[in-house]
Amino acid sequence: MASLKEKWGITSNFQFIIILTVFAITGSTSAYITRPILELIGITKDTLHPLIYWPLSLILILPFFFFFLIIIGTCFGQHTFFWNFVKKMLVRMRLGFLYGIKK
Repeated sequence: MASLKEKWGITSNFQFIIILTVFAITGSTSAYITRPILELIGITKDTLHPLIYWPLSLILILPFFFFFLIIIGTCFGQHTFFWNFVKKMLVRMRLGFLYGIKK
């Protein structure tokens, strides 16, 4: 826990718990919201081979995850942390150019 707090630049245990809570809510919400959308466009476990379905579903969940991470993080008072986290992730995935984010 201490190493994550140091890496993320946070000092309080309360903020650490809030951040972990936001990650949990965001992951569940993005998966819950994305599943019906995938089914709507015809992407289901039954119609695609698992080696195609799972990577494709993860790629499609990612934008929802980033969106909800910022929205839910803001609701919990952690907008700056999560905006910086999303920017860092996009740069590491080499997708920062989509949002005009530079290293």
